[in-house]
Amino acid sequence: MKFIDEAVIEVIAGDGGDGCRAFRREKYVPYGGPSGGDGGRGGSVIVTATERAHSLMDFKYKRKYAARRGEHGMGHDRYGKGAEDLVLHVPVGTTIYDHETGELLHDLVTDGQSCVVAQGGQGGFGNIHFASPTNQAPQEHEPGEPGEQRVIRLSLRLLADVGLLGLPNAGKSTLLSVVSAARPRIADYPFTTLTPNLGVVSIDSERAFVMADIPGLIEGAHEGRGLGHQFLKHLERCRLLLHLVEYPLPDSGADPVADVASLEQELALFDEGLFALPRLVVMTKTDLCADLAELDAWRAAFAPREFTTISAVAAEGLRDLLDRVWRRLHPPM
Repeated sequence: MKFIDEAVIEVIAGDGGDGCRAFRREKYVPYGGPSGGDGGRGGSVIVTATERAHSLMDFKYKRKYAARRGEHGMGHDRYGKGAEDLVLHVPVGTTIYDHETGELLHDLVTDGQSCVVAQGGQGGFGNIHFASPTNQAPQEHEPGEPGEQRVIRLSLRLLADVGLLGLPNAGKSTLLSVVSAARPRIADYPFTTLTPNLGVVSIDSERAFVMADIPGLIEGAHEGRGLGHQFLKHLERCRLLLHLVEYPLPDSGADPVADVASLEQELALFDEGLFALPRLVVMTKTDLCADLAELDAWRAAFAPREFTTISAVAAEGLRDLLDRVWRRLHPPM
């Protein structure tokens, strides 16, 4: 299934049913007395978060969602039936905005959390409500209230404790596949990851956290260049970012320190809150390094940033990395 994390839809709540003007036929009672019942309530449009949904794909092609109106009131004191609410299911982590004003309406972060995005109209009173000692044959009755109607924007931001950040082909997907049961697409060329991936990392029976891998970023990502810019928002809920940087082969001309600084600038330009998240620099593919002293030199070059090294393929440094992550997520009291 294609990953869709943005959708704009129109939601229309049902109108309330009209109140009824009716009279009983009773001897010696003007017009038989009022007997018009109230109209039923219109259905509301409700959005509910569920862990069974993983994308906003269902809302890509259908853009209008309308609840039914309430039934009209009837004679013999019969009230119109209220309409059922229309419930739309979205993934956990979906935020809802008013599309016209940009106002944040709701943020659904737990399974089963619901909100009303369009309120159904109230049913109108029938003429039984307008009877009085001086008005025993009331003609008055009310129409149902119109239901709310609005255009909303659904925006999905994945819920993860740790986010993987880095240039294309930095080893993010490989790391996720090794430390979790996730199976992202992996290949030896840039932009292998086209959609975010989530994995649950279990260190032991008592320690686990959720890790997210997003497509690789390039310089100018905040302006829309490359693939990763549209997924940067998925890192905003993370509590820790792992900034992966590939070990540079000799004579490759690569400058990992400059690459890290460049992507840090992209984070700052995209969102100051995202830039403020704690980060750990992780040099990957260090099984290609023949001299361990060289890794110490890189540690000094990245100072004062926290720095560690791993090889996901050779399973080197992974346990130390996971322990570091856990300590950052759960600092001692």
